[in-house]
Amino acid sequence: MSAKQSIDSQAEPVVLRLILVSGKTHEFEFSPLTSAHDVTQMVFDQWPDEWYEDKVQSAQMLKLIYHGRFLHGSVTLHALQLMPGKTTVMHLVTRENLPEPNSSETLTKRKSAGCCRCVLS
Repeated sequence: MSAKQSIDSQAEPVVLRLILVSGKTHEFEFSPLTSAHDVTQMVFDQWPDEWYEDKVQSAQMLKLIYHGRFLHGSVTLHALQLMPGKTTVMHLVTRENLPEPNSSETLTKRKSAGCCRCVLS
């Protein structure tokens, strides 16, 4: 039996308190089987009235950040080991593209970037 099949679809919901860059917050409830992509789509579809000034043109522009990392679309709330019935805080930001994890361009930039141009002799 796969992990997905062993999760009760009627399980207690995961509560997400989403924080916008503007500092506004709102709580939403989701099934543990909900993916990050589906969370952003549902939030877009049920955009809170108090977030009117922050509304984006499409759900694809919304990205979730959890523990300092962007969540890619297919990861489920269950896979993140979020506790049903407990409130978890995530940031919701506007960004059209996500960086690729451990891309060679990122590694090259990290290797070549230094904190200063000092030369030790």
